Amino acid sequence: MTTDTLDMEIQRVEASRIHEVDFDNLVFGRHYSDHMFVADYIDGEWTNLQIVPYANLSLSPATASLHYGQAIFEGMKAYKNDANEVLMFRPLDNWARFNKSAARMCMPEVPEDIFMGGLTELLRIDAAWIPTTPDASLYVRPYMFSTDAYIGVRPSETYKFIIFTGPVGKYYSKPPRVKVEQHYIRAAEGGVGAAKCAGNYGGSLYPAKLAQQQGYDQIIWTDARDHAFVEESGTMNVMFFMDGKLVTPATSDTILNGVTRNTIVDIAHYWGIPVEERKVAVKEVIDALKEGRLEAAFGAGTAVVVSPFGVIGFEGTDYELPAVTDESFVTRVKNFLTDIRTGKVEDPFGWVVKA
Repeated sequence: MTTDTLDMEIQRVEASRIHEVDFDNLVFGRHYSDHMFVADYIDGEWTNLQIVPYANLSLSPATASLHYGQAIFEGMKAYKNDANEVLMFRPLDNWARFNKSAARMCMPEVPEDIFMGGLTELLRIDAAWIPTTPDASLYVRPYMFSTDAYIGVRPSETYKFIIFTGPVGKYYSKPPRVKVEQHYIRAAEGGVGAAKCAGNYGGSLYPAKLAQQQGYDQIIWTDARDHAFVEESGTMNVMFFMDGKLVTPATSDTILNGVTRNTIVDIAHYWGIPVEERKVAVKEVIDALKEGRLEAAFGAGTAVVVSPFGVIGFEGTDYELPAVTDESFVTRVKNFLTDIRTGKVEDPFGWVVKA
């Protein structure tokens, strides 16, 4: 991917802030790199393509997205290999999902050359911000929001698309304790659960807060109708390794089509491990746990990568999961995925793209 065909203005910072960051003690989501890519949608086309210093935005109090939630985002990561080359992981999958979210939220699609061209040039400029320490990476946040200064309820006519980045460490420092949610819901059929839109996350905060007050770190969401089937966990897809098989809820209009989820499914197939993508009953999981047939339950996502659960709380009882070992599927798939992303092993799938 080259950016030579993009009409893009580049303004570099006068002095980098990179010396302010302790790369040996990174906290997730606290530090942001020097630059950001910005584009505006005006009169039916994307214009004003720029890479500028990371800075605050100036918005009208009537900005539509602040009132009606017409906003979407993606989560991606960039790495470096031993040759100091910048590597992106499945960026076109994120671009495709971004545009699916845009369509669901009545927003314009971002063309591939703008998404990939802006991303690639931004990573080249801020390559020094990409950590090389274990469990660290450069988090990449593309997002779009409506910018009309108008408070009538309708799709906006103008939008802003931004990509910014920041070095991050682990999302969870230890295996999270999760609770099966049986009252609140994340998404319902016909809703926006399959879109990566801002409102999905805003609506999750209160039930997550209640769970945290009960000693849990996150929630396992269940279906809106009966609360009988597993859907997602917090901001992650959820997966189970039981009876020698990888079992995960099939994606639907209530479950996000996760890039990391799909990656793990593909790796399991590659290793010859049986995979079942289907409805997964909460009772099935608890029974397998009680009977010692559940090797692991874990979240999968860009931020967390692979995060095995330590405890599942269900109907007032906490069920401890087996300790994760070096031979566990969870450990093996996380290590293999990390090695592919950082160029330490050959990528047999063609997922890695150099910036």
